[in-house]
Amino acid sequence: MKQRFLILLLVLGFYSGFAQNSEAQAESYYKKGEFKKALIIYENLIKEKPYSYNYLDKLVDIHQQLEQYDEAEKIIIDRLNKNRNPIMVVTLGYNFQLKDSINNANTLYEEAISYADEKPNYIYTIAKKFEDYSLQDQAIRLYEKGKLLTPDRDYSIQLARIYGDQGDIEKMFENYIEYIDFKPNYLNNIKRAISDFISENKDNESNIYLRRALLKKLQQEPKPYWYEMLSWLYVQEKAYTKSFIQEKALYKRNPESLDRIIELAETARKDNDYETAKSIFNYILETTQDQTTALTAHQYLLEIDTKNADEKTLKQIDKRYQNLFAALGKSQLTIPLQLAYGKFLAFDLKDTKTATSFLKESLELPISNYRQAKIKLLLADILVLQEKFNEALIFYSQIQAELKNSTIAQEARFKVAKTSYYKGDFDWAESQLKILKSSTSQLIANDALDLKLLITDNKFEDSLHTSLKLYAKADLYAFQNKTDDAISLLDKILEEHKGESITDQTLYQQAKLFEQKKQYTKAEANYLEIIKDYGEDILADDAHFYLAELYNTHLAKPEEAKQLFEKIIFEHQDSIYFIEARKTFRMLRGDSIN
Repeated sequence: MKQRFLILLLVLGFYSGFAQNSEAQAESYYKKGEFKKALIIYENLIKEKPYSYNYLDKLVDIHQQLEQYDEAEKIIIDRLNKNRNPIMVVTLGYNFQLKDSINNANTLYEEAISYADEKPNYIYTIAKKFEDYSLQDQAIRLYEKGKLLTPDRDYSIQLARIYGDQGDIEKMFENYIEYIDFKPNYLNNIKRAISDFISENKDNESNIYLRRALLKKLQQEPKPYWYEMLSWLYVQEKAYTKSFIQEKALYKRNPESLDRIIELAETARKDNDYETAKSIFNYILETTQDQTTALTAHQYLLEIDTKNADEKTLKQIDKRYQNLFAALGKSQLTIPLQLAYGKFLAFDLKDTKTATSFLKESLELPISNYRQAKIKLLLADILVLQEKFNEALIFYSQIQAELKNSTIAQEARFKVAKTSYYKGDFDWAESQLKILKSSTSQLIANDALDLKLLITDNKFEDSLHTSLKLYAKADLYAFQNKTDDAISLLDKILEEHKGESITDQTLYQQAKLFEQKKQYTKAEANYLEIIKDYGEDILADDAHFYLAELYNTHLAKPEEAKQLFEKIIFEHQDSIYFIEARKTFRMLRGDSIN
């Protein structure tokens, strides 16, 4: 008896395994478009499982792919004779449509839609079948019917998606907004869904539709999520002041956290809208009771005011730092402010001696290893600023030893490589950069790869590394904020080493420095030279993108910008700038959806 049972189990296992293998093989043929091979297997499989809808659907679809509509029709009608299922009714209607029998198709579609009146629970399933066949108008009718028959199930999100596919942006927004009202916790999902339809251009048709709809909602029922949504729209348009108005209104309704307002201030600052950022940070200072938040606001305000400050203003900023330390003291709490002040002293006031003394005092405080590492990293940077490379390397190496494998240790290793590169020790720099190519920090890994390629591509051309040493020196000048000296040294490379492999990199680096000094026509000339003479090389897409940005942002040449963005889209599809180029190109072209 036991033996018979074991044999039965083995047989069943064999057939089960055989069926699974056959199904996998059929699916493989189906995906490859080898429909005749798939058809044979599915015909055998459905004999074993005659009620499998999966096998039935595949058989019908394969016959339709092979334009064997009569065979498909027989299978569908046979199933309908057993069970008048509305899904199969839609399938039969679609088969008639493929045969150009539109009247028969429409009659069956109407039957399937009417079925929902009796059994509204089937609305989503039937509508989804219509969507599978791209019968969007029928799906819309069902979902609209569902809103009336089953309001607790809200079909707005399905309708929004279909209207978006049809290009009816106004109705798409109406339904997304309706869904937010139904499920407010889906707000972030909705933002992601509509982000492709919104551009930086406030006059874009899609932006106008959404803004009007949200303002109307705010007038009717000023719920928090409408303020949040409108604020998000203004951020997409870079209208940070308008976003701030919404965020203040939101905060007044629920004054628990300033996190959203802080995030907005930082976004405005990063986008160089310093006036708005300052207004927001000042509001935070007036509003917050939290000392850490206040310190962050003070720090950002000081850093914003430092940009492009003259000597008199720099002295006033120095006094503001000192007043803050007098009021708050120096402790673990104020370490971020101490780091900001150390950097200000060294890089802006050019007082490296005071900066070093100040930071060494900070190291004496009872602080964590991580905060100590942050201070040592800045101290080492200041030593590089003074060209005290060996002392800097000691600090960088200490960080690597004390916080092994951490992100800050990897940053320190990169700075070891960069310092060695500044010194002209290219082999050692290259050996460190090889390790960092697999850094857990993508930013460090990318920077490491860029520097390694620069060294590798140029160190063999000249055994004395003359041009590479000049380039490294110019790079150091740029780090030291000696921008004019860096530009002059790059000019020397272009004069004395014209045509060497480092030429395009030199033109590119110099263009970025020209942009810093707002010498945009000089930057333009460099980018144009890269495109003309090095159009097939690694920096071609960089030159196209940054020249396009220059035309669009500073030189008021939108048509030229559009042409360059278009070139990236069609000729540099693997570029890291592809997505941004496509987005800006569509905005410049005036597309209603982005």
